Amino acid sequence: MTHVDMDIELDKRIKTLTDLERRVLTRVIGRQPSVGLDPVEGFQSQMTFGERIADRVASFGGSWTFIGLFVAVLVAWIVANARATMPFDAFPFILLNLVLSCIAALQAPIIMMSQNRQTARDRHDAKNDYEVNLRAEMEIMSLHEKLDIVPQSEWHELQRLQVEQLEILKRIEVRLADPSNT
Repeated sequence: MTHVDMDIELDKRIKTLTDLERRVLTRVIGRQPSVGLDPVEGFQSQMTFGERIADRVASFGGSWTFIGLFVAVLVAWIVANARATMPFDAFPFILLNLVLSCIAALQAPIIMMSQNRQTARDRHDAKNDYEVNLRAEMEIMSLHEKLDIVPQSEWHELQRLQVEQLEILKRIEVRLADPSNT
């Protein structure tokens, strides 16, 4: 295969690479460092105000603090209405059911927004992990090639030394064979 054929084949293969793979290849060839920013910080800096609120609501809504406060409010509501002479929400606590339904109706979409954002962040992290893994694999392949070159150069050096040793042995044989040299 000629150099021209190899260049054509290489061009074909490069065209099949994704943008991410081309970016990694360019960094490896240019000996450029990997992504400098922390991926978590980069992702969080792009969050909108609504996304930050959704994350906080989801974080608080899924905590033991929220459960404890929620149970305390429910118990206080029931006790206050059960003992009051003029309860604002008498048994079967229809107003309480309405409030609970409204909280659930608002909280569910906010939690889903947070989960969707978390999924997007997971995709972003997976893409970053892929890039790092691909670069590491390319660096390992490069190191393997360098390590393969070392034994070849050592082999040539061993052959050279063997030729020298054979020449020395021949000179020794000649001296030993010639009785006048002793």
